[in-house]
Amino acid sequence: MKLLNQNQNKFNAILLALFLSTLLCVEFAWAVTPRLAKFGPYATPIAEQTDFFRKPNTPAYDYWKFSQFYLPQQTSSACGLATTVMALNFLRGIPQFSDETLITQNELLQTIFTGPWADRVAEGGDGLKFDDWVLLVNDSLNHYGLSSTYRIEIVRLPNTSAGLAQLKQKLAANEGNRHDLMLAYFNQGVLTSDWDGPHISPIGAYDNDPTNPRVLIMDVDRDWYPPYWSPVNKLLEAINRRAPPDQGILKGEIGGILWIRETI
Repeated sequence: MKLLNQNQNKFNAILLALFLSTLLCVEFAWAVTPRLAKFGPYATPIAEQTDFFRKPNTPAYDYWKFSQFYLPQQTSSACGLATTVMALNFLRGIPQFSDETLITQNELLQTIFTGPWADRVAEGGDGLKFDDWVLLVNDSLNHYGLSSTYRIEIVRLPNTSAGLAQLKQKLAANEGNRHDLMLAYFNQGVLTSDWDGPHISPIGAYDNDPTNPRVLIMDVDRDWYPPYWSPVNKLLEAINRRAPPDQGILKGEIGGILWIRETI
């Protein structure tokens, strides 16, 4: 019996040693694993670059209008829904009477993003393909009586020097018009150096500084990001990057920009 107890004690000691060594290894691995920065080299939070708004003769029409209606996507898959709501409120403006509400994500879920579209933007949903999103935005313009005043121009340009020049021209034209707006379908990770997958958010501003042309992304992924500036060439790269194989039905999708413009 004494021998059995001794053997049992030795066995227990070995188990304890193995447990402690495993725990130490886990703690050491956690300690030495570097934590990634919130932003990579191609995204700068708005508060760190405010010079654009202090330039003379910079009305920043889109930024101030979008700021009134800036909201977070209400699920991890609802970036297209939130962006569409922001665009509709931008175009429709603040209601005139006290009994009128702003357009909300829940309202759009009951009118346009219904049935399978609601499933696609629900928590854990598959998200929206670019062409599907274009159709939903167009249906939203029709539903709210905006299609007679505004039209959608799809901007898809190659990731080349010629494509970059065209993108800068279109961004500049939009920046100078108080009524037009731009919405981007892009690979978020190209800009933030984090998640590698499709994302949708409004473009809040364009700074055509010849030494540092950049766009302000009013990212609706508000749990993770404030608005941030990114180089225009990286935005062009981001809208041309195909969604990786792990993105389900979005596999292979490339993005683009919806330029919603006045029809007159």
